[in-house]
Amino acid sequence: MILKILGKGCPNCQRLEANVREAANNLGLEATIEKVTDVKTIVGYGVMSTPALVKDEKVVSYGRVLSVKEAENLLK
Repeated sequence: MILKILGKGCPNCQRLEANVREAANNLGLEATIEKVTDVKTIVGYGVMSTPALVKDEKVVSYGRVLSVKEAENLLK
């Protein structure tokens, strides 16, 4: 599974990354987590509000920081 955190590196983006890492760990998933900070790439996903989470090239959340539990539900 490839997960991407889209955002410029703001505190919300960092919190989302931490929560997604914890969720993947809690679920025992083998996931590659990448940070995407390039604005053109982010817009290419159709995301206008960050932070965003992309799971296997599909945007599953944007514009908010998911809790660990919410991230777990999206990663299952």
